[in-house]
Amino acid sequence: MKKVNPRAGLRTEVIGYKHGDEAMEGYLVFEGTGKGKRPGAIVVHAWTGLDAYTKKRTEQLAKLGYIAFAIDMYGKGVKAKDAEEAARLAGIYRADRRLMRSRANAGLEVLKKHALTDAKRIAAMGYCFGGGVALELARSGADIAGVVSFHGNLDTPNPEDAKNIKGKVLILHGADDPIVPPDQVIAFQDEMRKANVDWQMAIYGGAVHAFTNPESGDDPSRGAAYNEKADRRSWEAMKMFFAEIFK
Repeated sequence: MKKVNPRAGLRTEVIGYKHGDEAMEGYLVFEGTGKGKRPGAIVVHAWTGLDAYTKKRTEQLAKLGYIAFAIDMYGKGVKAKDAEEAARLAGIYRADRRLMRSRANAGLEVLKKHALTDAKRIAAMGYCFGGGVALELARSGADIAGVVSFHGNLDTPNPEDAKNIKGKVLILHGADDPIVPPDQVIAFQDEMRKANVDWQMAIYGGAVHAFTNPESGDDPSRGAAYNEKADRRSWEAMKMFFAEIFK
């Protein structure tokens, strides 16, 4: 289903696709007349599924001039009703990284094949669970120019696969994130060094998990909370990173 938002000049489309026998449903957005190829970005949702927040971020990317595609990791219409269900859904893919990588690649292929996408200039980005998915996509050897993880999971059972990473990596992390603690950060840095990856990490003081999402609340003691400064600074860091990899 295609829609045009005349105020924003955005064209949006809900795209059905397949991963094996599983029906998936992603959200594609671009700005303008629909002429001329442009860099692409896939956006991977957090553990609750492809929601309004993910769509908002996808639209923001389109306003920057990219063709943006929010991929579906859980299947058409599957969204978590609460944290317990979100943990169960995310856990399926965190326990099976081959499945995670394959499903993410299925979404990447949809964006690659779009007529407006410059297939040689694609990045992947994600939030929380989605940040971890974007990293696993890179570890799979996907032909992408860069990866951005916003407060994402950094761990992997296959650190040696970092040698497959073809693009650059940007990690945007909350200094006080209890979900992704310092030992996981150190292990990730060691993984990147050993594989000679071109990587960088911005760490935001006072920020915990899910710091970009206003729906995370304002109580850092809970381990997840919105942080306006970290949200703004991390988005600017992403913009600079994309300007570099897509120049």
